[in-house]
Amino acid sequence: MLCSKSASLKPCNTNVRTFWSLALVTVIGLALAPAAIPQNASNDAPSWQWSESQWREAVERVRAGDRLLPESWPDGARVAVALSFDMDAETLLLRNGNTSPSRLSVGQYGPRAGVPRILDLLDRYDVPSTFFIPAVSALVYADEVRAVAAAGHEIGIHGWIHEHTAELERDDERMLMQRSLDTLEELSGRRPVGIRTGSWEYSHNTAELIAEQGLLYDSSLMADDVPYELVANGRPTGVVELPVEWILDDYPYFGMNRAADIRPYTPPSGVLEIWQREFDMAYDEGGLFLLTMHPQIIGHRSRISMLEELIQYMRSRPGVWFATHEDVARHAKEHGRN
Repeated sequence: MLCSKSASLKPCNTNVRTFWSLALVTVIGLALAPAAIPQNASNDAPSWQWSESQWREAVERVRAGDRLLPESWPDGARVAVALSFDMDAETLLLRNGNTSPSRLSVGQYGPRAGVPRILDLLDRYDVPSTFFIPAVSALVYADEVRAVAAAGHEIGIHGWIHEHTAELERDDERMLMQRSLDTLEELSGRRPVGIRTGSWEYSHNTAELIAEQGLLYDSSLMADDVPYELVANGRPTGVVELPVEWILDDYPYFGMNRAADIRPYTPPSGVLEIWQREFDMAYDEGGLFLLTMHPQIIGHRSRISMLEELIQYMRSRPGVWFATHEDVARHAKEHGRN
């Protein structure tokens, strides 16, 4: 792939932009790779042979319902900003049975070094946020969980061990959801009201189970830029969806896959520009700007500095409401319009 081992390495292909674009696609593909094939089913026929009822069933299983975009956010704010941090720690490896100490240390970096930096930054700018934490991570880092809760940030569930939700049977998925809720309630002192599934995966049962558990919101799907009601099998669930997006996730820009020998290549300044543009459009539209970040990714020095610049930029605009995911979901559910 590289022409030289000198300090000035250059891709053999003179089209550098194409080279790095392919690298980004590979990184995202590898990030998504662990996801199980959806539980579609029993039919081995290629999709072009499916009957209309088959492909309609697949499409209609989980849908975006009514938009829940308020006329305005609290105190007349123009845009809602919801920052979230997925404290995966070692669970990304443990869920696949990987117990390599060297690789697990990357996960440990998040709670050990990243979380204190994040909490300090949020405190200095008085910004509330939401931490989604796998229950196993919470048990390993109970003091960090208590510190997050004590600082006034919301804690949401993020699976038991960041398991592949799409692979689970209904009863197992329900059991793990309940165990995660119980564990985080015990450690933080408050029962979570929101969920983000591991790797944003859904089984055919996830939406109904979220509603069954009485959760206020989910933040795992990508059908819109603004809150909407989650619909499962044609029936409104009452659950608010706070949509996510890979553009607004730190991993595709900064993540690394050692096995594929792919290194992060997006400079923090490049990510800052993308996120500022996304925020500007959300501001103009009166919508929602939601970021998904990871302490082991965003918590490094050059990146936490970039996040501080972004917060400063957003705070410089009038009418910006920084809120937890719970607060956004409650306001959207109460005041949202179709």
